[in-house]
Amino acid sequence: MRLAIAYDVSEDSNRRQVYRTLQRYGAWRQYSVFEVDVTKTERVELEDELESHIEPSDGDRIRIYRLCESCQDNTTDIGSEPPDEQSNVL
Repeated sequence: MRLAIAYDVSEDSNRRQVYRTLQRYGAWRQYSVFEVDVTKTERVELEDELESHIEPSDGDRIRIYRLCESCQDNTTDIGSEPPDEQSNVL
């Protein structure tokens, strides 16, 4: 299944852990947004790992959207290319 994952994490070290976790599963699309392809089992593992990297009491939040096939086919990119992971300063 394809997921779009957006995150707001206040502390730099936690944000880096979230970024690195998501990087193992998929592609960085925009700042604080990834697209990943995972199985049901991997999704559970990913959610558990992400939860361990955030502090909800600090306002940290991760939002996961499941992208159906129709949604994937109707995605439009406007503007510049996705960020270059090599130049990422996280």
